[in-house]
Amino acid sequence: MKLRRALVGTALVAPLVVGGFVLARDSSEGSGAAGPGGAAMALPEVTVAEVVTRSVSESAEFTGTLAAVQSVELRPRVGGYIDSVRFSEGGFVKAGQVLFQLDARTYEAALARAQADLRQAEEQSALADSRFERGERLLAQQAISPSDFDGLKAERAGSRARVESARAAVRTAQIDLDDTKVRAPISGRVGQALVTAGNLVSGGTAGATLLTTIVSVDPFYVYFDVDEPTYLRFAHAGPNGRQADGRVHPVPVRVALLGEDGFAREARLDFLANQVDTGTGTARARAVLSNPDGKLTAGLFARVRLETGAAKPTVLIDDQAVGTDQQGRYVLVVRPDQSLEQRRVELGASEGSLRTVRKGLAPGERIVLKGLARPGAKVAPKLVAMAQSQEGARP
Repeated sequence: MKLRRALVGTALVAPLVVGGFVLARDSSEGSGAAGPGGAAMALPEVTVAEVVTRSVSESAEFTGTLAAVQSVELRPRVGGYIDSVRFSEGGFVKAGQVLFQLDARTYEAALARAQADLRQAEEQSALADSRFERGERLLAQQAISPSDFDGLKAERAGSRARVESARAAVRTAQIDLDDTKVRAPISGRVGQALVTAGNLVSGGTAGATLLTTIVSVDPFYVYFDVDEPTYLRFAHAGPNGRQADGRVHPVPVRVALLGEDGFAREARLDFLANQVDTGTGTARARAVLSNPDGKLTAGLFARVRLETGAAKPTVLIDDQAVGTDQQGRYVLVVRPDQSLEQRRVELGASEGSLRTVRKGLAPGERIVLKGLARPGAKVAPKLVAMAQSQEGARP
């Protein structure tokens, strides 16, 4: 029984770790309380840092995905057998580059036939022109009747029309022959070759054979959904809203990919939806992100920081100084008399390795980062710089 009471007493005085510091559960004030023999106890040492104050723009963070500006499903315009595949799967291709070569022999023959028909039509047209000119002279001499002359005139018009038709057939045959070389319509990264040499493909219809896909790589779109307050900031005309033609102003946007610290990538807002989804209470937004080295790819997840207001002085702290209980988040503030005050705080977005504080702290105040401490107790503060305060600055 005595052993159980001793264990319970020991548990009650054990320190409680909260956030980056320790809350002591003993009843002494920790400010020179007498120990055994009346000797004064030393104040507990805690690591303390002064809050960082820096000019920071108001912002909101969202989750988005990358999408290609242009995406093409490559299909042949004419049918035939694949002679060769002329690209490396997954590589970069340029607009106009030949990716597939179809068997062109039947289209070459069709072009030759159309050219022969054109020559025949031109000969017949020349003969009709000659007969028409002779008829004009005979009509002037009243050697033929007006009706006979009208027949010569109609014959000339018909022969000229047949020449134009034959020329159109030659152009069509030439286009079909050119289309046996399936070219990349855009520059970008090509996908897998879905059809290999020797296979028969169909073309020219909605059911044409899919050969491969191409997506552009620079720039990329970043699609994300914004909440109603953010939407209202940009949905109306004004300095940060829509322009006179209704398009959204290209305000700065910062982007970070999975595993990246901070928001080092620059983008710009270029589209805001014309309505809010009643089911989610969000609206679709889009930013343009450059990708000059071609390392990004469509479908990647991204964190997006959208500036929603002008820059103003803002308090920033290290996350390790923040504790959490049932009532929310708090920090321990060091008063001028070196006693500790528990202060409720409202946190904002991250700024590099630091966190912005919307409410609860003022410039110049010092807070506990770590150590054995509890509200109301006096401590021996060890002042250090806020962790990576300058490196945490957003580029």
